[in-house]
Amino acid sequence: MFYETKANAHGLPHDPFKAIVSPRPIGWIGTRGRDGSVNLAPYSYFNAISDRPKLVMFASSGRKHSLRNVEETGVFTTSMVGRALAEKMNLSSATAPYGDSEFDLAGLAMEEARLIDAPFVRDAHAALECKVTDIFEAKSLEGSPSGSFVVIGQVLGIHIDEAALTNGLLDMAAVAPVARLGYMDYSDASQTFQMNRPLWNKDQAS
Repeated sequence: MFYETKANAHGLPHDPFKAIVSPRPIGWIGTRGRDGSVNLAPYSYFNAISDRPKLVMFASSGRKHSLRNVEETGVFTTSMVGRALAEKMNLSSATAPYGDSEFDLAGLAMEEARLIDAPFVRDAHAALECKVTDIFEAKSLEGSPSGSFVVIGQVLGIHIDEAALTNGLLDMAAVAPVARLGYMDYSDASQTFQMNRPLWNKDQAS
């Protein structure tokens, strides 16, 4: 099948776009507002975009509480969602009023970042402390606003649970990081495999 996205007449029960662009890592974004209130929310429009410097991004569909807080303070954290925390991550996605703590709502212990004024999930296997470098609203081909706001942050500090390390490596099979698929589906990386990048050999190519 083929369909043009302008009409979006795919004829399926649900739009398959987000199922195709998957799995997507979940950025569990921790922020504090100017009023001192804390917020924790999962974003599946999230990823690393650079290693030097270390940059991550998340996108907010609409003006949500996390976006308000990062605009006010310029900082945020992102906590790694392992399988053991998946249900609590889901609880934190509830549309609570501004100022209500999703840490409390989901029964999560909160830890303060060391370099920035924002909290993260204490029991997460890893967390990043980030300072905002850019915020912008994405636009369509026609130049019209999309209503999706992209936040880019530079990672200033990294927390790692040493119990999640095996031979000096983050044990992904043990951590089982959770990813968002399409629809209401999720997956975890409890099964992993390795592949080495091939080296170019001119003689073999000829």
